[in-house]
Amino acid sequence: MNTISSLSAHSDNKVAFVNEISGRSFPTSDELQYHKHSLDSDNPAVYCGTYGKYNNGSIEGMWIDLTTFIDYDEFIEFCYDLHADEEDPELMFQDYENFPRELYSESCFDEDTFDKIIEYANHSDRDAVDAFLSCYGIDQLDKFDEVYQGKFDSEEDFARHIVDECYDLDKMLGSLSYYFDYDAFARDLFICDYFFDNGYVFQR
Repeated sequence: MNTISSLSAHSDNKVAFVNEISGRSFPTSDELQYHKHSLDSDNPAVYCGTYGKYNNGSIEGMWIDLTTFIDYDEFIEFCYDLHADEEDPELMFQDYENFPRELYSESCFDEDTFDKIIEYANHSDRDAVDAFLSCYGIDQLDKFDEVYQGKFDSEEDFARHIVDECYDLDKMLGSLSYYFDYDAFARDLFICDYFFDNGYVFQR
């Protein structure tokens, strides 16, 4: 659960501010509204302040919805404009939500990380992706579609699915098919060939 309250980034008299040294100006009210993260949204978001403000006792900043940007460069540009009152703001991402902890960094938010977060957000079943990450790790996220097998009630349930899809036991074994040991078959499958995590199955 996040601990930082969502703050209004700018008062009305700040909107027209232009930093004479950096040439940056605060985002317009429309831009602020568009990129602001809604607390009831499941989109990935970060809270962006600066180390300068934080060291001076302020957490002034904004919850930013990462899915509202075309790319990483547009996101970073907005963050710098958000803190246009500083000559050279050192961005501080003080909190995050709706994406894996492995992708969060307080200070080092690079393009590759941004792209992975957006890739994560684009998956329709994030619970399945979270299960995948527990087996493979975040660096393998691009393999999700390749190895994901579906959701099953148990390892044995998946074993039955494999048998139904790949074999005709009645034809192969006749009446002996009633004695097929699905539990033992499942154990063999998950020793070397598959992962099972919270109902989700992935090929190794």
